[in-house]
Amino acid sequence: MKILLHSCCSPCAAHPIKELISEGYQVTLFYYNPNIHPKSEYTARLGELSAYLGKIPGVGIIEGEYEDKKWFEQMKGLEREPERGKRCDKCYEMRLGKTAEMARSNGYDSFGSTLSISPHKKAIKISEIGNKLASEFGVEFFDRDWKKLDGFKKSCDIARNEDFYRQDYCGCSYSKKVE
Repeated sequence: MKILLHSCCSPCAAHPIKELISEGYQVTLFYYNPNIHPKSEYTARLGELSAYLGKIPGVGIIEGEYEDKKWFEQMKGLEREPERGKRCDKCYEMRLGKTAEMARSNGYDSFGSTLSISPHKKAIKISEIGNKLASEFGVEFFDRDWKKLDGFKKSCDIARNEDFYRQDYCGCSYSKKVE
């Protein structure tokens, strides 16, 4: 089974990759994150993820287009939404939609996301959006709340052992803490 797995960073991807490989999946990551700002943050996360994947035989990565202008257009009117609000839902939909489209166009059996590993993300909403997109695009959504069964802790352990670069915000400029 070939899966296209959306990911935003190494800390979120590490545990799901290990799990999927152990379950017999052929994994390719899809790095589509027009929400990540500034561009230097986007590049840092991509570089860390690519370096990590270089240690894992058989796992590839596809970089999606950096459509930051499109992302800001889609978030218009949602700038003041709280974290985990309507802006995040719209962002999940944009990124998962592109992942579903890429999966269908390239013959993957399923698509999924590592986003649900974060305790700051709404796994139920990600599941709802992913399943809706699966129907629209005709490709199965791999629906898993990665933080369950100590998934978040395991991912943190891998991140610590690998000395991953870790960010302190989801990536969008609206979530960045002003100091």
